[in-house]
Amino acid sequence: MSAAVPEPELRAVCDGAAAEPSLLQRLAPALQLHAEDLFVIASVALPPEMTPLDPDAGGEAAVLARRAMGLPRQDQERLRRLAAALPQQDRTRPAPEARPYLQYPPGPGGLLMRLLANRNLGWSAGARVVLSLTGRYWSPATYGQVGRGLKELSPDLQADCATVLGIPADDLAVLTGIGLPDGHRPPSRPPSRWPASSGTSGA
Repeated sequence: MSAAVPEPELRAVCDGAAAEPSLLQRLAPALQLHAEDLFVIASVALPPEMTPLDPDAGGEAAVLARRAMGLPRQDQERLRRLAAALPQQDRTRPAPEARPYLQYPPGPGGLLMRLLANRNLGWSAGARVVLSLTGRYWSPATYGQVGRGLKELSPDLQADCATVLGIPADDLAVLTGIGLPDGHRPPSRPPSRWPASSGTSGA
């Protein structure tokens, strides 16, 4: 483990102790996860500086994803590097509370939707980005029902969302307890990670 985490502290968390935010921030790079995602996985509330500046930016993110998929591979990589290098914007207003219908109960679907929310992706924007990146469409209502636990999370939907999240599908399957689709094979190289919000106003 490359994170500078004392073994007793790590062992305490493995034994059920609540994870401190500072620990999650140190662990995230070693686990090749966005810190925001690790907070969600650990069921720890995001600190204000990690919440999206503009939760409604998902529509623009979906348009960007659709147009980016029409670019040559090398231009997609250039665009990704440019997005990652953009400066952090300062927060000028308090983070809004999530709308009631976007608050999800514990469970695999709720976890998936909270991870998408870290990227400013709600039901509609998430559906459009998944379509652009995978070629498969799931209705916005499906995302809502899965997030609320009213519809079972399918292996296919989970794998499609893994592409958007930039989390390997087999890792996401371990987190949710939902198996991989039949015939699924890990990609030959890790997919480009769709940026977590990190407090930015974009995707």
